[in-house]
Amino acid sequence: MQLATFFSASSFTTNTKPTDKMAHRYDTRTTIFSPEGRLYQVEYAMEAISHAGTCLGILATDGIILAAEKKTTAKLLDTVSAAEKIFKLDEHIACGVAGITADANILVNYLRLSAQRHTLSFQEPIPVEQLVTLVCDMKQAYTQYGGMRPFGASLLFIGHDEHHNFQLYQSDPSGNFGAWKATCIGSNSQAAESILKTDYQEDCTLNDAMLLAVKVLNKTMDSTKLSSDKLEFATMTLKDGKPCYQILPAEQVDALLKQGEEIRKAEEEADKKKKEERAKERKGGKRAAKAT
Repeated sequence: MQLATFFSASSFTTNTKPTDKMAHRYDTRTTIFSPEGRLYQVEYAMEAISHAGTCLGILATDGIILAAEKKTTAKLLDTVSAAEKIFKLDEHIACGVAGITADANILVNYLRLSAQRHTLSFQEPIPVEQLVTLVCDMKQAYTQYGGMRPFGASLLFIGHDEHHNFQLYQSDPSGNFGAWKATCIGSNSQAAESILKTDYQEDCTLNDAMLLAVKVLNKTMDSTKLSSDKLEFATMTLKDGKPCYQILPAEQVDALLKQGEEIRKAEEEADKKKKEERAKERKGGKRAAKAT
């Protein structure tokens, strides 16, 4: 009787909508689905990424650009070491991260090891999509088995192989991934994606992609003025038919930001002139209407 009473008192019906108190009953483990069919811990991991630094990738005809926001800008920090948000995985693959950097370091080490294992076994570089699939399978396992938590990091992959040429992939803590022409992860990613949708062109060059990245970061980052201390850029191009990965030096980043600022000012002046011309046309139309 007590057992029957317990089951009748529990809310297993699908007609009732779960409240916030009910949601807390299903967010302690990743292996428990809520009545709505959601895994709250995975969603919390994605929420952590939305508060991280911005990272975006843009695919061009002659290469790929990867740009990331540096969160650590202390004056006493030794900047001679490797990049903060962009990592080289192999000669033909690199990635940018957004989220908990400590979690991302585990994934980066796994990716590097997997790439070298493939090269050692088959005497050829691993295809980009195959490497992305491997790490996404690992991510998915951390959402299915008890005693684990999802990785609090999303990754953007840039790479080149003989199968699909230049490629750009994005993966999230759930283990999902997809190929993109231009995308953004981290804070203000929705605003950045809306700008990319309107301004991105498939036939753009690498330089055009860099300027577009500067424009997106200029409008989405919280900083009032961009500088090489707050941003890092990396490119993947072809040199003598082989992939060439390069992190842009600070001088080149500053020159790129200066060029982007000049373009932004020119666009603002052009928009201002258009508004003034429209205002004059409206005034002229009103005067003509009064005269008649």
